[in-house]
Amino acid sequence: MKEIESVKRGIVLLLLVLTGIGSAWADRGYGHRYGHGYGHRSAQFGFVITPGWGPWYYPPPFYYPPTQPIVIERAPPVYIEQVLPAPGPPETQTNYWYYCGATRAYYPYVNECPGGWQKVLPRPPGQP
Repeated sequence: MKEIESVKRGIVLLLLVLTGIGSAWADRGYGHRYGHGYGHRSAQFGFVITPGWGPWYYPPPFYYPPTQPIVIERAPPVYIEQVLPAPGPPETQTNYWYYCGATRAYYPYVNECPGGWQKVLPRPPGQP
């Protein structure tokens, strides 16, 4: 029983010391230390007794409910395989050379032909 009483006294003494610490830190001194540090200083102690909750006339704090995430479910992508068309017969060569009979030259060496252009099948050089 004596141990409990000594613990209670220690707690009360600790609380008394802690209440005076605030005013000790709040003291800012007297200007630019006139009097070379021999100024008058005093310590103050105070007691604050509160029940630990706010006054009865304050409403309780309002807390917003947590937000719910918005989930948008999307359909999975649909892949459509397209069938390539069947290859047709090999294409014949449809490129032509354009020959001008009046100038006896081929396009693009001659830009204009007064008698009209003739389509000629291309042939490698050296063949008649």
